[in-house]
Amino acid sequence: MAIQTIQHGRIRWTNIERITPQDVQDLRETYPHFHPLDLEDLLSRIERPKLDEYEDYLFVVMQLPLWDPVQRISRASEVDIFVGSGYVVTVSDGSLKPLRHLFEQCQTNPEVREQIMGRGASKILHGVIDRLVDYIFPILYKVDANIRELEEEIFTEDSRQVIQDLSFVRRDIIALRRIIRPQLVIVENLEKVDRPFIREDLDVYFGDILDHLIKATDIIEEHLEVIRGLSDTANTLVSYRLNEVMRILTVISVIMLPLTLLSGIYGMNVALPMQGTQLAFEMVIGLMFLIAASMLIYFRYRGWL
Repeated sequence: MAIQTIQHGRIRWTNIERITPQDVQDLRETYPHFHPLDLEDLLSRIERPKLDEYEDYLFVVMQLPLWDPVQRISRASEVDIFVGSGYVVTVSDGSLKPLRHLFEQCQTNPEVREQIMGRGASKILHGVIDRLVDYIFPILYKVDANIRELEEEIFTEDSRQVIQDLSFVRRDIIALRRIIRPQLVIVENLEKVDRPFIREDLDVYFGDILDHLIKATDIIEEHLEVIRGLSDTANTLVSYRLNEVMRILTVISVIMLPLTLLSGIYGMNVALPMQGTQLAFEMVIGLMFLIAASMLIYFRYRGWL
């Protein structure tokens, strides 16, 4: 994709989606002071979140969750940010809507452009990270809605589907925690460490973003605790239902055992009591029913049924 650039006064914001080797070469020519390893990282989509500091610029790699409706899991979407005196370069795969919308607003809306770019490059950095972090909460609220739905369905008979849904939600929560936790260190560093190309009055704003990330991690931990409790409850219910089924089957087996023995005895080709009477078959069947009824009464008396 072609490199898009917004120039506002002395501030330049360059945004690249789905970067290509040619885009990297253009960046190398435009910003020759960028470290070659940082430029190499732009072509990789598996970089861990990090913050590399140089004398005249910062290189920030962050990952934000992006919902995958097919696999029903949140996947990490990477954004790379160069920020220095008078410029910001953002690189992503185009899947992060807040970043794209913010850039488009700065292109088309003079008021938003002045608000975001009128106070220097560090304000753009703050605006980008702030929008991306706020984008986390709708995903967390969706997870919360899924958990509440599972709480209502957990006592239904379709335990197999409930356990499957619990597993999907739990996997998604673990993925969210793995994605969001490393971002805390980056934002905390931006808040506490003074840099010449980062406005000092922005530390409060970065602190606000850090508070949002901490809130997000607290929500995730709470969701994980709830889903663990629901999983334990579901497993207990499944075990209880399985025990009930096994108890009924055991009772049936125990009742059938003497009946099978009796039918086996009267099936032998030897002289047996009542064998010569006309009502022998009816008497044997009656005896079988009597034995079964006696055993059921005894099981009921002992509380086994």
